[in-house]
Amino acid sequence: MGVVRGQEVAEALRSRTAVRLFIYKMEERPLDLDSLSYITDHTGFYGTIKNSPADFAVTEIDVTGQLVTKGCTDVNEELQTQHNTEENFKKTRLCPSTAEAEMKDKLVRDICEAVLEKVDNVFEDQDLPECEADLYNVVNTLLSLDVQESLTKFACSVRSAFESKVSGDDQCELSLGLFPDKSARASIHSAVRQTFPFLLTFTRSPEVLVKPNLDYQELSLLTSEEEADKFFTFLDAKVNSSRFTFQPDVCKEHRKSVHHFISKKFGKLVETKSFSEKSTDGLQKVCITVRFRERKRQRSEENPDIFTAFTLEKENLETLEAIGYLASSLGVLPSDFSYAGIKDKKAITYQSVVVKKVTPERLRGAEVLFKKKGMRIYNIHPTSQHLHLGQLTGNHFTIVVRDVKCHAGDMSEDLENRVEEAVCNVKNRGFINYYGPQRFGKGRNVQSHEIGLALLKEEMAQAIKLFFTPEDGDDPVNKAKKYFFQTEDIKGTLPLMPAYKVRERMLLRALNRYGISDDGCIRGWLSIPHSMRIFYIHAYCSKVWNEAASYRIATYGSKAVEGDLIFHNQDTSETSSLSDRVHIVTAAEEEEGVYSIHQVVLPMPGHSIKYPTNQVGQWYREALASAGLQSCKFRVGTLQLNIPGCYRHIIKYPHNLICEPIIEIDKQSLEKDSEHATSQKPTLKLSFQLDSSCYATVCLREMMKCNF
Repeated sequence: MGVVRGQEVAEALRSRTAVRLFIYKMEERPLDLDSLSYITDHTGFYGTIKNSPADFAVTEIDVTGQLVTKGCTDVNEELQTQHNTEENFKKTRLCPSTAEAEMKDKLVRDICEAVLEKVDNVFEDQDLPECEADLYNVVNTLLSLDVQESLTKFACSVRSAFESKVSGDDQCELSLGLFPDKSARASIHSAVRQTFPFLLTFTRSPEVLVKPNLDYQELSLLTSEEEADKFFTFLDAKVNSSRFTFQPDVCKEHRKSVHHFISKKFGKLVETKSFSEKSTDGLQKVCITVRFRERKRQRSEENPDIFTAFTLEKENLETLEAIGYLASSLGVLPSDFSYAGIKDKKAITYQSVVVKKVTPERLRGAEVLFKKKGMRIYNIHPTSQHLHLGQLTGNHFTIVVRDVKCHAGDMSEDLENRVEEAVCNVKNRGFINYYGPQRFGKGRNVQSHEIGLALLKEEMAQAIKLFFTPEDGDDPVNKAKKYFFQTEDIKGTLPLMPAYKVRERMLLRALNRYGISDDGCIRGWLSIPHSMRIFYIHAYCSKVWNEAASYRIATYGSKAVEGDLIFHNQDTSETSSLSDRVHIVTAAEEEEGVYSIHQVVLPMPGHSIKYPTNQVGQWYREALASAGLQSCKFRVGTLQLNIPGCYRHIIKYPHNLICEPIIEIDKQSLEKDSEHATSQKPTLKLSFQLDSSCYATVCLREMMKCNF
């Protein structure tokens, strides 16, 4: 095992006393990776990266495993391809026997015909979309024959109980199966409720279940089952501007009971009115009409959420900085943008982004503004929802390593062997899955994790002070920070702060309005989006994780030992909580070698995680206490921040790692002697993929034994 720390520190870390010493040493200087352990013991080699943004290309891999590239995609063609794929799947899937298939087909057709007839009767005067095929496909595709038969029997038993006036058993349930896909669950809910209005569907994690609809039973005692059927079909369909009218009712008290029932159960959704009219025989008849509340529905329809997805190419820009430019150009808030992950600054990157409240046409119209800031957008198309952080499979990297040579003091003259050894080691043994330096910022005076610690301790004024602490340099941002730091003149600082520094300007405007008291500082932090606020706390938790991982490898090496945590990557259909899926390695399991190091995880601090039960768990307790967080609940209510914690694998592996040498002639040598230019700069081109939340610089650190 190779460790970059000195032998004295490595030995000292094995004792509890040294834990405090280690924490102190880690706290007394800016955070970097210099003092953290390695998992492999090869020598490595020297080289430089990010000599220019073009030397470091990052392409996001979406949840379907496809690269997010700049190549324009015809959306209609894509949808057609998706449709064809689904059709081929249906044709090639394992099917029941012909007799069973015919029985299933007939059952589904009968169900759909009954529903359509019922819908036609309910909405006699409404223009309805063609829904027979939709109902048929939902029931036929998503529910197996056995489940359909069980559902029909269950429905018959509930109907019989209702007809016999027996009180419904709300505890009686039937499972329709597990449906991890949200849209599939929604389709099942709608199809079953339209088919059987006297049943209620609900979700328990990804499982869809049905039970008797006791509201239906209550209404059927006031009216008839036929009217109850039609009313609940009307209610579930939610057809725009539709109305439902009960049969004429001469009894005022009875009408009052119906009004009261509907208002009590569904008053937020619908409203009722009694209308009086004369019949053909001259008698006065009163009917109850139900309609959806127009005000809420109109507001929703007049201002629907508009989402536009696109591929963002940026060069030499931070992701949040790029979002700030986009927001400023489009006249929307940075919080209206969503993305799956933060990408490197000094690089050319491609990633998926979704913007809210901006149409595709408007986005295309602003393209020329983005190009001036080193950004381009591609694949613009409407979408139905925003993105979530982590909603990606990983990233593909193409990296050029220049000025490749052996490390200083390495007497080997076989550079090629050094490179081959390093690449093979990382392929086979992986790398310690540290958070990369970009997680913490490049500040020398203040880094993101220090601001996060102040926020966790609810030292809001201190967090503001750290946030505006200037770095060395005379650029406009540092000039503005220096002015604020020296004068606390908020009004004077605002015009000095560049427009693209969105977070800084948001905070300054809030402080100008509310002052720099504790309450004003809280309001200042609340003025920036939640994702930006929690970023700083995540930075601190990431720092703790890095140091814990280094301590774990230095203490126990590269095997799973007693007290380690193992994350069981169960199917998404499991209903257990995250910590329930974490297993603590026993002494017997360590002895038998049941688990390997790549299965071991360490927790990111939070309120809902387990800690290892070996010395690493003690290390966490000592580290948090040293930072003044011994009683921290990892909830900052004043800032609406909740930090449950998570688990992260200690070891990760690059996928499809390819290393190619590139020979580049030294241009200066060529200019001096064009005929005898022999000076060459060894250069490598590395191509590989990493899982989400893994850092290419950390993988290269393990490979090259260099810090970047």
